[in-house]
Amino acid sequence: MSDVIVVIGAGSIGQAIARRVSAGKQAVLADLNQGNADAAAEVLGNAGFEVSTMTVDVSSRPSVQTLVEAATALGEVTGVIHAAGVSPSQASPSTILAVDLYGTAVLLEEFGNIIARGGAGVVIASQSGHRLGALTPEENTALATTPADDLLALPMLQPGQVKDSLHAYQLAKRGNSLRVMAEAVRWGKRGARINTISPGIIFTPLARDEFSGPRGEGYRRMIELSPAGRGGTPDEVGTVGALLMGQDGAFITGSDFLMDGGVTASYFYGELAPQ
Repeated sequence: MSDVIVVIGAGSIGQAIARRVSAGKQAVLADLNQGNADAAAEVLGNAGFEVSTMTVDVSSRPSVQTLVEAATALGEVTGVIHAAGVSPSQASPSTILAVDLYGTAVLLEEFGNIIARGGAGVVIASQSGHRLGALTPEENTALATTPADDLLALPMLQPGQVKDSLHAYQLAKRGNSLRVMAEAVRWGKRGARINTISPGIIFTPLARDEFSGPRGEGYRRMIELSPAGRGGTPDEVGTVGALLMGQDGAFITGSDFLMDGGVTASYFYGELAPQ
C-alpha cells in the first residue's frame, strides 16, 4: 500500500501541483470528464508517475464518496488537491454554487474524515473571492460552518440575492477560503493541514474561455494594469501548492494565499479601482 495523492480536476493547475508532490506515490486523477483525466494520466505516466483515473462529479456526495472509497483502497490518502470548478463564463449561478461552493464543502467533509496523519490538502479558490465586498460576520460563519447539505439553502445564496454568474463565483470562492479555515480546525484533530490558493489570471484552458467570453476585455485590462503586468503560469501555482503540501509548509494551515500578480492590489489601490 502506498501513499495516495488525490487530484480532483485534472487540468493544468491540478497537474502542476501533482507533479511537484506525487513522485513515489500513487496519484489518483479524478475529473468530471474521463477524457481529461485520461489525457492528464498519459502525460504524468509518461513522466514516470504512478497514476490511475476516475470520473467524479463534485456536486454529488455519492460520487465523491465513491472517489474516497477508491482512493483509500489504494493506500493512505496523504494529499488532496482540489482544482475542479467552473468559471463565470461557463455556467449559470446555480451551477457555479453547486459545483464550486457545495462541491468543495462536500470534498472537505469527506476527505477530512479519512485524511492521514501528516497529510495536507490544497483547494484552488480565486482572486475573485478577494474582490467581493465585505460580508457580515454572520454570513462568514454561515459559509464557513453550515453543513454542506444545507449550504445552498442559505438565504444569501437564493436567486434573488445572487445577481449573476460572476457574483455567484465570487461568493463561492470567498466561501471556499472561509470553509477551509473552518475545516483546518477539524483536519488538525487528525494531524492534517488544509489551505487555499487564490490564483489570479493563470494561462489555462479555462482562462482562454474567459478571454474569448464577455469578460475578455476586462481580463486583458487586469493584466495590463496589474503590478506584475502579465498573467501567471500553472507551474507558479504548483510551486505554492508544493510549499503548502510539504514539510516547508508544516506550520501553515487554515490560510489563503492570494497570487494574482497584484491585480487585487491594483483593484483596491491602483488603476483598476472602480471609478
